[in-house]
Amino acid sequence: MTTLPEDTYWHKGMRRKLVDSIRRRGISDERILSAMEAMPRHFFLEKAFEEKAYEDTAFPIGCDQTISQPYTVAYQTALLEIQKREKVLEIGTGSGYQAAILALLGARVFTIERQEILYLRTRELLSRLGLRNVRCYFRDGSKGLPEFAPFDKILVTAAADAVPQSLLDQLAIGGMLVIPVGTEIQRMERITRVGESEYKTEQFDHFRFVPFLKGIEKK
Repeated sequence: MTTLPEDTYWHKGMRRKLVDSIRRRGISDERILSAMEAMPRHFFLEKAFEEKAYEDTAFPIGCDQTISQPYTVAYQTALLEIQKREKVLEIGTGSGYQAAILALLGARVFTIERQEILYLRTRELLSRLGLRNVRCYFRDGSKGLPEFAPFDKILVTAAADAVPQSLLDQLAIGGMLVIPVGTEIQRMERITRVGESEYKTEQFDHFRFVPFLKGIEKK
């Protein structure tokens, strides 16, 4: 098992600047900002991107996927209103950075990745980070994890044409689903399950995500 990269004073200083910029953009939950300052983002990127790891931008991680812009990670996380010990389903593990932030907030994270290469790489990284409250699955994210439902929160990190009913069905009563919906540009939606078959939808800002795809891709 390979060792983690160094986390130097330079990295920590750049993280503080990044977190300050996110705070200035309106993210006010200090728990999220503290988690982002604590978790080294460069751990989740290839060495070639290390010097740019603390820019507020997305980067490629292989398999036509990206690590989300830090502001986007903070934005989606804030909409979820995470509380300690909540069961959170993440659709799209990707680099694992978002799952790590959720874990630092005290959530019990169940994360699904459809790309086997990313799944294997990220599962190992999250294990090396000692995040025992994250469980990784190589599955079709559109189906969720019905065997572990209901979930208090569900987060989708890819652009969906429509909200999958299978995910709505796996929400606990009072639970929230945060998902970007749309094609070229997506509107962030938060859907709260207020009854057995009753949901409340709120719409927020526009973003750009990679597309939500069904099925799995073996390496």
